[in-house]
Amino acid sequence: MKITFEFLPTLVFVVVMICWFVFAGVFLLRGKPPSPPDQKRDRGSLVGVALQAVSYVIVWGGHRAAFTPIVSGNRPMAIAAGVLAIVAAIGSVSLVTSAVKTLGKEWSITARLVEGHRLATSGPYAYVRHPIYTGMLGMLVATGLAVSHWVALLAALLVFLLGTIIRVRSEDTLLREAFGDQFEIYERSVSAIVPGLY
Repeated sequence: MKITFEFLPTLVFVVVMICWFVFAGVFLLRGKPPSPPDQKRDRGSLVGVALQAVSYVIVWGGHRAAFTPIVSGNRPMAIAAGVLAIVAAIGSVSLVTSAVKTLGKEWSITARLVEGHRLATSGPYAYVRHPIYTGMLGMLVATGLAVSHWVALLAALLVFLLGTIIRVRSEDTLLREAFGDQFEIYERSVSAIVPGLY
């Protein structure tokens, strides 16, 4: 079957939507192990959660005409954006699945430590300290490239990054208090979200 350029935006949309279902399923349908009691929780990270949620509202709300490329009039750029959306969506689902599996009972929406908490440094945590946020960023970008106007995507990225910085600082503070030098060494050697950038 030959895929024409005109079919590309539809293909991108379908792939991104399938990845969204899988992405949601990772959290909603996972076999949740019994969670030990909290040792410490930072509810301030909820501000970051709220901002990340707002970023998704922006990216979905600022949509362009259905099944059209984000870049019109420039076929190579439109193809590159479509390929990037597909790669980001599939890569994000894989990353988040691996990260949730690595964390197990320690995964939580808000920043917290549980009894017997261990510092995750294996699997995707060997490359970034917060791979779930990396996956969330990838899904935001993929969604924006699939359905949004570029202005909405940029606005969503700014709001998401602000929310993510709040969450990273909150979680890193808890981990630094709990693990001391072990976390300090880890923090210096592994980026928070995007290797080499932040």
